[in-house]
Amino acid sequence: MSDSTRNATVTRYSEADVPTEYGTLRMIVYRQAGTDHEHVAIVAGTVSGKSDVLVRVHSECLTGEVLHSLKCDCREQLDLALRRIVEAGEGAVLYLRQEGRGIGLGNKIKAYALQSQGYDTVDANRALGFEDDLRRYDVAARMLEDLGIESVRLMTNNPSKVEALRADGVNVAGRVEHLVEPHAHNRGYLESKKARMGHVYDLTRFSIAPGRAAAPFDLFPRRKFAR
Repeated sequence: MSDSTRNATVTRYSEADVPTEYGTLRMIVYRQAGTDHEHVAIVAGTVSGKSDVLVRVHSECLTGEVLHSLKCDCREQLDLALRRIVEAGEGAVLYLRQEGRGIGLGNKIKAYALQSQGYDTVDANRALGFEDDLRRYDVAARMLEDLGIESVRLMTNNPSKVEALRADGVNVAGRVEHLVEPHAHNRGYLESKKARMGHVYDLTRFSIAPGRAAAPFDLFPRRKFAR
């Protein structure tokens, strides 16, 4: 998790209004000093000077968001966050370039190979010599400062993320549950995050038949938004 002794420097590099299926959103790109990382703030409405702004701090997931892997819930969480900030009239999604809870794409695929042998998401990382979660949030803190957001209502199921952001100086006014319906391919992953990483949610509200085969084109029909 975040180390409050680290203090990233980010620079607002470019921005534009971009039409999306959710509506027109402001995309602001930040460059992180000393790295080749470009992070993005996706903003709905006016957030500068505002308190209790609905915010999602979201880490990149190429496998889920681009390739539509069913092993995680990242794509659905990103979709939900974007819909929520548009429906609220204002808010921000901070998209951070830290794939695989910070271990990178190649090591994430190595972890997937171990998971196919029976390791869960935590033990796979440990078997590769990594901590459970290497993500850092000082970048997000600096982005929120630049956006002028006074305090946030954080869309997350992870209390540790709340604590890490607070340690990096973010005024987190509250946590908003951010749960999407699980399916047969990712339920074990979600159960592991709850049992071993302290995520807070109740999966028993969802009924999934054991061993049910997931049909990607039926599970997540493309949503259209008229805005």
